[in-house]
Amino acid sequence: MGLTGRRDLRQDPGIRQVEQAGVTELFRAHHLELVRLAVMMTGDLATAEDVVQDVYERLHRRWPAMRSSGGLAYARASVLNGCRSAHRRAVVRRKQVVRLAGEQQPDSDTEAAAADRGALADALRALPPRQREVLVLRYFCDLDVAEISGMLRIGQSSVRSAISRGLAALATALGEDER
Repeated sequence: MGLTGRRDLRQDPGIRQVEQAGVTELFRAHHLELVRLAVMMTGDLATAEDVVQDVYERLHRRWPAMRSSGGLAYARASVLNGCRSAHRRAVVRRKQVVRLAGEQQPDSDTEAAAADRGALADALRALPPRQREVLVLRYFCDLDVAEISGMLRIGQSSVRSAISRGLAALATALGEDER
């Protein structure tokens, strides 16, 4: 019994199973329809699936209050609202990217740098895991040897050795001479 002297039906395992069965039934019957609706609104399958998943999560939490009125109308309205929110976030994100990028026009140097980054990423993925971890922690996360040593629980000399070997392997893979 709750504080009001009434029995809380949501705590009853039998009631919870019936509630979950209702949401599950709605999911099975209408999930694809709702994803299609969201795809048509957003134009992106991944965003659409995220919106629909968020709707079902909210629906699951609110099911006891709405099971008599049916959840499909709520789900459709929520999908549309979620798509609107996703669209607004995308617009803001695009504006921020343009603002942060400034007036930079892609040129041949930018394209060459992008190709170099791709080649570097490929070469980095080809390294043994320990060398890759150490190089990423050192040069991407900007950690020093002592911090890397503590994080990976290996000696500082092992960190320095992995950095040296990793850099040599990258230089060879990228066709650069070591000096």
